Parts: sequence; C-alpha cells; structure tokens
Amino acid sequence: MLVLSRKENEAIQIGDEIEVKVLAIEGDQIKIGIHAPKSIDIYRKEIYLDIKDANNQAVNISSDLVDLLKEE
Repeated sequence: MLVLSRKENEAIQIGDEIEVKVLAIEGDQIKIGIHAPKSIDIYRKEIYLDIKDANNQAVNISSDLVDLLKEE
C-alpha cells in the first residue's frame, strides 16, 4: 500500500484519468473529491463489499436452481 500525506486542496493522480483531491479537513473527517471518467464505478468500500456479496449470493442461488432443474 502506498501511503501519501496531502494537505487541503492537494491531490494525487492515478494514471492519466483519475484525480483524488482533499477538499476539506474538518475535525476527524476528510472530504475528498474524485475526478474520474463516468465509465469507472466509484463506491464507498462498505457499499462495494455489500454489492459484491449480493452478487455472489445471486450466483450461488442461480447455480442451485440450475442444479434443481437438471434433476427434473
């Protein structure tokens, strides 16, 4: 993991298309802005993990249904 220190209004660049900028520092919260192409999905990590888990469950249910249909 790369660890960088940034001050308010400073940014980091990821590749040619993604910029992450520190917009404000308020107490123990940091507000960041992300400039990226619309084709790139951006989620908070906890939401991303929930989506990934839901997709995995859907795949498991689908494969179970396929197995049941094969038995008939």
